[in-house]
Amino acid sequence: MGRRDERHSGRPRWRVLPAVLVLLLLASAVAADELEAGPRWLGWDWSGPVDQPAAVDPPPGLDLPALRPAPVVLAGSPLGGAPVPDLDEAAIAQVVAPYLDRDDLGRRLTVAVAALGSAEPAYVTGAERVTPASTTKLLTATAVLSALGPDHTFRTTVRGVPGTPRIVLVGGGDPFLAREQSEADAPPAYPARADLRTLATATASALRAAGRTRVRLDYDATLFTGDRVNPAWPASYGPDDVVAPISALWVDGGRPDEGDGRVDDPPRVAAEEFADALRAVGIRVAPRVRERAAPAEATELAEVSSAPLEQIVERALDVSDNETTEVLGHHVALARNTEATFEGAAAAVVATLGELGVDASGDTLRDSSGLSRENLISPETLLGVLAVAAERPELRAVLGGLPVAGFTGSLALRFDTGDPAGLGQVRAKTGTLTGVHGLAGVVTEAGGTPLAFVVLADRVRAPGGIGSGGIEQAVARQRIDELAADLAACRCSR
Repeated sequence: MGRRDERHSGRPRWRVLPAVLVLLLLASAVAADELEAGPRWLGWDWSGPVDQPAAVDPPPGLDLPALRPAPVVLAGSPLGGAPVPDLDEAAIAQVVAPYLDRDDLGRRLTVAVAALGSAEPAYVTGAERVTPASTTKLLTATAVLSALGPDHTFRTTVRGVPGTPRIVLVGGGDPFLAREQSEADAPPAYPARADLRTLATATASALRAAGRTRVRLDYDATLFTGDRVNPAWPASYGPDDVVAPISALWVDGGRPDEGDGRVDDPPRVAAEEFADALRAVGIRVAPRVRERAAPAEATELAEVSSAPLEQIVERALDVSDNETTEVLGHHVALARNTEATFEGAAAAVVATLGELGVDASGDTLRDSSGLSRENLISPETLLGVLAVAAERPELRAVLGGLPVAGFTGSLALRFDTGDPAGLGQVRAKTGTLTGVHGLAGVVTEAGGTPLAFVVLADRVRAPGGIGSGGIEQAVARQRIDELAADLAACRCSR
């Protein structure tokens, strides 16, 4: 009788389970996409085979010819000095019109479009300044490449203090410093990482050459100063492990060995990991590591260097790496002889852009990554950054690091709706916070003209408040993608 009552009194529980599972998966996906978290928080790496083609083995029995360098196609400017094409403002307006005043894009949509190579928009609508979210990273990437050069590397060193058993691990602000190299059966990381195990082996060799096998280990992270957590970030970011405390010395981006969350004191954790690595190669290390600056008389025993800066920038833009971009902002401050603080970094980025001809002096910049909701940037600033990156070869990583719609990085699992012309044609830096969704990048329209564009909706309805997911956020991102895809399909040049 009980079974019969169940059939007639409502839907059986087992029939509800599939629907519940689908809803849970949807909620997880939306939550993971908040703050562009997939590649950074959860280890999802959409673009491995694309970024690491050498790691993809050919099919058995296939004999491939040796690779040869590609010939130089254009010297100097990536645009080859070609005249900037004339865009059809009315055609662009026709593309944008269906998206204006849509409830699912909130109360404010800002769109700006220019011919690539021109900072002057052919079309602009919306707010004078917007909350940029992670499109802010375009400013930092441009500034650091200009300030340091694409071939610059970051050194992590070990220094010995003469007449004492002290050695000091000195952080050089390498954002990709790792605990150890990838395991033999795992594809190598891209870009290549300097690591503490290699540094420990080199240090042990130097110590033994000097007849030493016992040390006391100190660590020095004084290259950066000021707060390690930006006061302009929401207070929940630290407790929720959204971002690591920013430091000139850490390993694996301030993540613990098991990979989940963030550590509270990245420099100390790095030093303790280094002590363990030294012990593993036969050096006796005193149990306690201490935070003390290396004295001026300390001499270098060993060092490891990062990959070239342009590779670091490309990776940071591709997966929207907040920690790496904050570190790069601090380096811009150092390059301008300014204190490497959050405030110093923001001011240095604005000043460097000004020297490149991009006037961001009227913008409000409180960090280097776009996590702060206090940032306010004009769409013209973003277009200006894209324009100067297109004109200067030393800035090519800014455009080269942009995710490709439907294929790489933070755009790998997007552009599944809308005009198919957007797939593979749109390359853009994503910008995602709760209630803020946008793209800033480049696209070739149907007539063959390369465009720079900015699309930002920064007042999308968020019933759950900051940190919430919800269908509203997913739909807004989808609409932004569809608008960008429509630009790819548009014949917008005269």
